Amino acid sequence: MKDIRCAVVYSSRTGNTKKVAEAVVQALPEGTALYPVEEAPAPDGFDFLALGFWADKGGVDGAMQKYMAQVAGRDMMVGLFGTMGASPESEHGRAIMADARNRVAGNTVLCDFLCMGKIDPKVLKMMEAMRAKGSDNIHPMTPERAASIAEAEKHPNEADMVAARECFAGMIKK
Repeated sequence: MKDIRCAVVYSSRTGNTKKVAEAVVQALPEGTALYPVEEAPAPDGFDFLALGFWADKGGVDGAMQKYMAQVAGRDMMVGLFGTMGASPESEHGRAIMADARNRVAGNTVLCDFLCMGKIDPKVLKMMEAMRAKGSDNIHPMTPERAASIAEAEKHPNEADMVAARECFAGMIKK
């Protein structure tokens, strides 16, 4: 991947995905561009794109969905990474990554990486308000959910950054 044009494009609401994007760019060839999705150029100028998103409503956030629509079907190499407030190893995490992969269909996904990230306090307040109105069936505050939210507060951490770099560096070695 030494002589190919690479870019990292990310969407970040709270800064979690931006942190991971900065780690990913370190693993890619020198000169790899880093763009927030709002400033990203059209994908046709690149041979490889690393696309970063945050989980929203069980899938890829809306801004990255729009960019992925431009990438879909281009027969190019892509890598995917994202952040979410729950365990990436959960069924929910697998569904989110499946959503990301589906949105870039027609390309070769060389690697994917998903890690926990702090949940936006506004989202937590919204869920709390929903529960107060009797909508507890959507996101019930169980001891497990409370523990997961507390764990998410610790992420992304340095171990997550190392794992993201290793994921993308390993892709280059292949």
